[in-house]
Parts: sequence; structure tokens; C-alpha cells
Amino acid sequence: MALFMHVGKPNKNALKVLIAAEYVGIEVKCPDHFELGVSNKTPEFLKMNPVGKVPVLETPDGVIFESNAIARYVARLKIDTCLFGSSRIEYGQIEQWIDFASMEIDLNLLTWLRLRLGLDDYVAWIEETSIAALKRALDALNTYLAAHTFLVGDDVTLADIIMTCNLYAGFRFMMTKTFTSEFPHVERYFWTMINQPNFSKIIGELKQAEVVPPIPNKINSYTNPKDESKIVETKEDSSKHEEEKPKPKKHT
Repeated sequence: MALFMHVGKPNKNALKVLIAAEYVGIEVKCPDHFELGVSNKTPEFLKMNPVGKVPVLETPDGVIFESNAIARYVARLKIDTCLFGSSRIEYGQIEQWIDFASMEIDLNLLTWLRLRLGLDDYVAWIEETSIAALKRALDALNTYLAAHTFLVGDDVTLADIIMTCNLYAGFRFMMTKTFTSEFPHVERYFWTMINQPNFSKIIGELKQAEVVPPIPNKINSYTNPKDESKIVETKEDSSKHEEEKPKPKKHT
């Protein structure tokens, strides 16, 4: 059974689907010509995904969008694989790490990446916050991987596929060796996964980022909401003190 995935040049969201397909032995075809910003805005595409995002998977039974949902669907097309573990607890842990990879790693990495590539307005405190959150997540992952080769069990699961593909964008564009050296077990894990045959077949050779993209020329000086609240509180306190200041007594 061949499936068709609408996507341009495969990004990390498409990679997770293609790697899962390698593990289950399913062919997923991609279009020869797909222009992001054009192909995904056509009426035909918007019928499949009303928000116009990629990837979108066409199956004999219907359409699926959202990359994690597509990867789950593909991973379940073959029952006798390791991708969902071998027990209920392993399945739960796989879902746990998929959520962690999405909410703690991917979200913060993409925030940082979009700021540096000029896709979002650059705001320094947002970057600082996203990097701090990313480092906290990587530190937690690093601690766990100190005693584990894979995220769940003794073999590659869908959690490893999604985690690695989310880390891929960081290693490729943002996270230099200086940055990742703080998390040696994450480094070992990532390169171990990348060199698995089913990963390397799809991803190919990967070179780690040597520099972080420079800060865009356009910088917005938006106030950190926390600092803004302090300013408001200070003004309110100042006004309160002025109101409470006793009036001078009149001399008769």
C-alpha cells in the first residue's frame, strides 16, 4: 500500500513520517513539485487541511494532518514492530516522551529558531526565555539518558523517532557543539539514532551547526510582561503614597 504525503522539501515533521514508514515497510510518496505558500493555499489543499499546513497524508480511507498523528498512523500499519513497545506501560511511556519532545524540546527550539531566522519579530527576552526552557528540558533528558540507550525499552520506538527529528532542527541550525557539550548523553543519543540505518537512509549526512544565526537587523523592544507588571505596580504604589501624604496644616 502506497501512501501520498503533501509536503515540500522534507523537514523534520515529514522526516518522522518517512522514518516510521521505513520501520514498517510502507512506501510514502511525496510530490515532485510542491511550492510552500502556493501549493498549500489552493482550494484542493485547504479541503484537506483548512489551516493550510504541511504535511498532509492521503490514505485509501481518508486524510490525516498534524505530523505526530500521521506518524502514529503509519507506525500502526504493521502490528509486529517495536514502535509502540511491548506492553501497556511502555505504550504510555512512549506517549509521554512524544509529548515531552513536542512541548519541551520542539516548542522552545522553534521559538528560538524563528526569532533568529527573522520569521518572527526578534524580542530578546522571548529568546532568553525559550533558551532557558530548552536547556532545562535538555538537562532533564540528559539525566534520563545517562542510564538509557533508548527512550523506552531496548529498541527504537516512535518516541525515539519523534524526539530525534525534533532535535534534528536544533543540531542542524541552532545548537552548536559548544551548546550541546553541556548535554553529553543527549549528544550520544542523537548521533546513535541518526546513524541507525532507517534514520540515515532518510536523513542522510548531517553536519552540526557551527554558529548560531545572527540576530536580525529588526529588533523590537517589547517589554517583558513581568517587568511591565512591576512598572505598573510601582506607579500604583507611587500614586498611593501621594494620596496618603498628609496635607500641610493651616496656621491660624
